[in-house]
Amino acid sequence: MKPFCIPAIALAALSTAAFSQDAVNYPNRPIRMIVPFAPGGGLDISTRLIAQKLTEKWGQNIVVDSRPGAATIVGTEIASKSEPDGYTVLMITTTFAINPGLYARLPYDPGKHFTPVTQLNSQPNVVVVTPSFAGKSVKDLIALAKARPGELTFATPGAGSAPHLSAEMFQRAAGVSMIHVPYKGIPPAVTDVIGGRVTMLFTTTISAAPHIKSGRLRAIAITSAKRQSGMPDVPTVGETLPGYRAEAFQGMVVPAGVPQAIVNKLSAEVARIVQLPDITQRFQLDGAEAVGSSPQEFAAFLQAEMQKWGKVIRDAGIKPEQ
Repeated sequence: MKPFCIPAIALAALSTAAFSQDAVNYPNRPIRMIVPFAPGGGLDISTRLIAQKLTEKWGQNIVVDSRPGAATIVGTEIASKSEPDGYTVLMITTTFAINPGLYARLPYDPGKHFTPVTQLNSQPNVVVVTPSFAGKSVKDLIALAKARPGELTFATPGAGSAPHLSAEMFQRAAGVSMIHVPYKGIPPAVTDVIGGRVTMLFTTTISAAPHIKSGRLRAIAITSAKRQSGMPDVPTVGETLPGYRAEAFQGMVVPAGVPQAIVNKLSAEVARIVQLPDITQRFQLDGAEAVGSSPQEFAAFLQAEMQKWGKVIRDAGIKPEQ
């Protein structure tokens, strides 16, 4: 996979490119936003919120085009072959950074065929157990796992998912060995952890929050770099294992070749939108925090994420689900 390429002129300054004729005229017709997931999910909701704001600002229709299938590969391939004119964008999640390490062959090259636009938000996973579980902290969890190697189990919403990789990275950082129990989605995994059939669950904060509030699950730690405002009493894994950080994200990329002036204009507007109070509040309901990065910042972030998850996948010998 080739690294993301951002023209040197854009790195030097955005001002000259931002006011080029391409950016002045953009957009003058509808924009298609490809979402490589089925309608109704978190990325679909975020996309529709942003689409509405863009329509209000630019007066152009934004068409949300759901193209689910093959762990986002179907929609991503469609976007990679689209005209690089700024009128087709691809909405992405952590899967975009995971797939290059998970699949030996992809019908696209993330670095060669796409240009990063902006990161929308960041969302940690949370480690939860039943209230009766003996461990009360990450330190306790590690001690129990070392005392009972290969006995503790952890549930995730599927092999190769972001929560699964978060758990694998945790095992290596802590020097422990636990048994992975993959599920077809989050609900059945939650049910089995609540029922005591599985020791713990690595999952999104939004899926665990109702059960934490009801007392049916207890949060051990979150996987972000810092504590979350919605769960201020829950420590981070990094407080016990320095340097540990595993967060999911949503973002926007465009086909490679889109004029940099258009990339800059689109990035600046979407970055502004995700910082609006109603959008940040909606993200917070999902346990996410708004980001709104520049194209250069997002390119560096994606490159680092691909390298990080690629190493976890190789070290753990993870294979995609068939």
